[in-house]
Amino acid sequence: MKKIIANELREKYLEFFASKNHKIIPSSSIIPENDPTVLFTTAGMHPLVPYLLGEAHPAGKRLCDYQKCIRTSDIDEVGDNSHLTFFEMLGNWSLGDYFKEDAIKYSYEFLTSEKYLGIDIDRLYFTVFKGDEDFPKDTESYNIWKSLGVEDDHLFYLPRENNFWILGSGIGPCGPDTEMFYDTGKPKCSDDCNPACDCGKYLEIWNDVFMEYYKDENGNLSKLKQQNVDTGMGLERTITVLNGYESVYDSTLFKGVKEKLEELANMKYEDNKKSFRIIMDHIRTSTFILGDDHGITPSNIGAGYVLRRLIRRSIRHLRKLNIESFVLNDLANIYIEEYKSVYEELIRNKEFIFTEMEKEYNKFVKTIKDGERLFYRVIKHLDKDTISGSDAFKLFDTFGFPIEMTEELAKENNLKVDIEGFNQCFKEHQEKSRTIDAGSFKGGLADTSIESTKYHTLAHLLLATLQEIYGKDIIQKGCNITHERIRFDFNLDHKLSDEEKVKIENRVNEMIKTNTPVIWKEMSYEDAKKSGAHGTFDSKYKDLVKVYTIGNLSKEICGGPHVENTGVLGHFKIVKEESSGAGVRRIKGILE
Repeated sequence: MKKIIANELREKYLEFFASKNHKIIPSSSIIPENDPTVLFTTAGMHPLVPYLLGEAHPAGKRLCDYQKCIRTSDIDEVGDNSHLTFFEMLGNWSLGDYFKEDAIKYSYEFLTSEKYLGIDIDRLYFTVFKGDEDFPKDTESYNIWKSLGVEDDHLFYLPRENNFWILGSGIGPCGPDTEMFYDTGKPKCSDDCNPACDCGKYLEIWNDVFMEYYKDENGNLSKLKQQNVDTGMGLERTITVLNGYESVYDSTLFKGVKEKLEELANMKYEDNKKSFRIIMDHIRTSTFILGDDHGITPSNIGAGYVLRRLIRRSIRHLRKLNIESFVLNDLANIYIEEYKSVYEELIRNKEFIFTEMEKEYNKFVKTIKDGERLFYRVIKHLDKDTISGSDAFKLFDTFGFPIEMTEELAKENNLKVDIEGFNQCFKEHQEKSRTIDAGSFKGGLADTSIESTKYHTLAHLLLATLQEIYGKDIIQKGCNITHERIRFDFNLDHKLSDEEKVKIENRVNEMIKTNTPVIWKEMSYEDAKKSGAHGTFDSKYKDLVKVYTIGNLSKEICGGPHVENTGVLGHFKIVKEESSGAGVRRIKGILE
């Protein structure tokens, strides 16, 4: 088996699938454009949901890429051998083209061919869906693996919890999958040990999802209009397997930061693995969040809260290593240099990353001092051994003191924290402010209802209006749509006055009343650029794109969906305008 580094794995993967007539598409933002159910892009397929549901992709029916992903549900597990909050997924898709046989044969070839990964077949194990009352047993996948020479003792039928895939929200395209595991060489934990076991003998490195179904927000299942294949291979985990590492943190991706921390702390990584790993992981994830073009900044809600927690947790563990000076930018810069050839936005937003890191560091240093003083004031008046949820939430909401620090200080003082009560206070706070991250807006993943389709079209008119009023330098910094409203972020250096809001509303409504047809055309990347279409032009994206034109009002590269005529949109109203980061304003609007 070949030793391999990240750039080689990315290149080999894309090269292989390009040879199978897949078009290479660029990694999308880590902030989902049109999915209110999650804060971050959590899987490689996430940006492709509209196309899995049947919309035509401009690059065709066979696609491949590497995708930035963030999952924070296991944040407390970071520090072990395998958990990461940021990771990359290598993926290939068939959108109504090939299905199980080709998908499995491609996976097998890439894994075992000496030209690519060259993994010994004896080290690979495979699982397929055993079926249940809703879905049939996947004997087809089982037999395909058998036809490739896989022995019975390397092939397992497993239930839905192991071999059926849907996004974490539980809504969207879904289906049974077949998964590929690497035998780490560890002994079996029991005679019943199989790839479903978490003892560490088997490590999953790839899965092929056969998306035939859609699950709605009420739990109802229906057949998709097309059969899709969605595959995913974790880059960091695969590198760990191929190089025989004990941990994902042993790869060259983390080497620079690991060595810098050893220098700064005058300590060895081997003697302080947990704190080193938390810092290495959290700074990398924070760098990618800040480096995204959406301009996310630390805050107390939504994605901004996750970012704040990651940075502040990093600082706490730096302090555990006796590093109390400001070193975040030194560490972030190492990651920027590591990834700059792959993710150019990190260079583009480098100064923004550094500025926000330093601002958050300074805020947190002050918060630690003020928060600790307030914490001891709170516990001084306790009549029991538990800090109430409301007191813990007050420290968080009013003074910015992280709940994690309240828990740590409580533990040091032999006290408990009413976490359930804190969570209830936090939930009530979210409901009062109707933050979309609390899930208070209904609507499923990549909602394609007529209402959300209207808001997709509205986004074009809103951007055109803002550029008309403030100049062509105005760009879309983010857009989140449900069937109830639009949330639109754009660059502007001041808060909108009431007069400005009325002016924007009036101009958008004038555009709507023109009853202009919305038409689209596929064209090359270069032709789209020459035509004056607005959009994020990525140098890696050279294939066909969809350009939507609304008369002489708007011309944008977009995936859709859109209405056929502006006249059906109704009346636009701005319900809120606020800051969403340094130099970025956010409009929340509705159609009446």
